[in-house]
Amino acid sequence: MQTQKGFTLIELMIVVAIIGILAAIAVPAYQTYTQKARFTEVVSATAPFKLGVESCVLEGNALAACDAGAAGVPGAAGASGNVVSVAVTDGVITATGSAAAGGGTYILTPAAGANGSLLTWTKSGTCVNLATC
Repeated sequence: MQTQKGFTLIELMIVVAIIGILAAIAVPAYQTYTQKARFTEVVSATAPFKLGVESCVLEGNALAACDAGAAGVPGAAGASGNVVSVAVTDGVITATGSAAAGGGTYILTPAAGANGSLLTWTKSGTCVNLATC
């Protein structure tokens, strides 16, 4: 009487099929994850501009006067890493990501609070639909 040694062909095929299914699920999830991670650089690039617009409004200026390079708002930023550009017009901050970051736009629109209180920011842009911001 011989005892079985090793795995049968069917058992090996089942293992290969399971690994294939896991890989088919994991690769797209990983690509989405890395795209979101790259887009966080775009979101972070807007921080100095948010601060500039907030200080512009707190100094008594209207939102229309809070443009890039004026009233304490930093000048428009060019390409750097995953950020293609960051611009400010009338207090609205528009940041664009590189193709590696999904190529989406991140738009922050300020709204003045009552009696000159802090601004509230509304997030929009193509990154919302892409779920990267």
